[in-house]
Amino acid sequence: MSEEMNLGLNQEFREGDIVKGAAVKVDEKAVTVSIQGAPFDGIVPISELSSLHIEKASDIVSVGDELDLMITKVEEENFVLSKRKLDALKAWDQLEEKFASGEVFEAEVKDVVKGGLVVDLGVRGFVPASLVEDYFVEDFEDYKGKTLTFKITELDKDKGRLILSHRAVVEEEKASKKKQVLGDIQEGAILDGTVQRIAPFGAFVDIGGVDGLVHISQVSHDHVENINTVLSEGQAVKVKVLSVDPSNERISLSIKDTLPGPWANIKERVTKGSVLTGTVRRLVSFGAFIEIFPGVEGLVHISQISHKHINTPHEVLKEGQEVEVKVLEVNAYEKRLSLSIKELQTNPEKVEEYDYELPEENSGFSFSDVIGDQLKKLTGK
Repeated sequence: MSEEMNLGLNQEFREGDIVKGAAVKVDEKAVTVSIQGAPFDGIVPISELSSLHIEKASDIVSVGDELDLMITKVEEENFVLSKRKLDALKAWDQLEEKFASGEVFEAEVKDVVKGGLVVDLGVRGFVPASLVEDYFVEDFEDYKGKTLTFKITELDKDKGRLILSHRAVVEEEKASKKKQVLGDIQEGAILDGTVQRIAPFGAFVDIGGVDGLVHISQVSHDHVENINTVLSEGQAVKVKVLSVDPSNERISLSIKDTLPGPWANIKERVTKGSVLTGTVRRLVSFGAFIEIFPGVEGLVHISQISHKHINTPHEVLKEGQEVEVKVLEVNAYEKRLSLSIKELQTNPEKVEEYDYELPEENSGFSFSDVIGDQLKKLTGK
């Protein structure tokens, strides 16, 4: 090429110029493009095709594709071009606006790398593992190719640093939903929920965007030692709202109050005069409380414990002891049962009474005859 032609070329196509190029050849590590109005073709190295790592140029470019490019170098009968730099130039201005406004936007996860995710926004955006979700994620492989919502948390154009967060979007959505639920929820409401987390003291249940606590005492009418024996994460449950504290964002819930109580249909299960087996649960000065069904206790008054006089129930009973009781009274409305132990025991002090009436006068029987007859009854002789 003559010096004159070369000067003319350099004047028309300079470094930094934006041109359109059509891919005429795609090699493994470069793309050859034909530039409209240029006397020769240009080369786009694989490193200048994208802000992301690419194994082969053919992964993102095919012959015939038209590309917007920036001239990075003018050589003799050759141009070196970059798609990456032009994409970045366009992207930074838009990204700075998104960052300033706190805009939430969607983007596809292009790659999973050590420590997080990579997103292509014209420039390489990085999502640290701690900013992907609001919970721990062990394996991110399923995230590749997934479209997520993001916010920009850090941007430095000079250093080419762009940090994104999906977690921030999730937390804002949950906070907004929580505020709405806290404003709408009413004490006493019966709601559907899902067990989210289990702790030794209770379970956290999601009731539509906000978690409430079911204390272990509110899980069941039965006594629960280990909550894991009755609930599991992901389990669907019905709960009753016990209280709402919007200022502290606390909701107290009960599963127990949505279940039939132990006293339900008690008259069908317990009748006056029936004999039942129960367990001594508590001993007090005036008697003993006996559990005859889970959650159903009746009182054996101290006067109904033994035929013998006792000063305290502890003299003849102990907690955890199994006993037979007779039902004296059923009061379903007040949830009270009156029970007796001594009614099922023989009174050792009871003496059988006999009739010692004298016969009529002139009957021919004497007092000694009557005594003799009574003795025969007692001895069987």
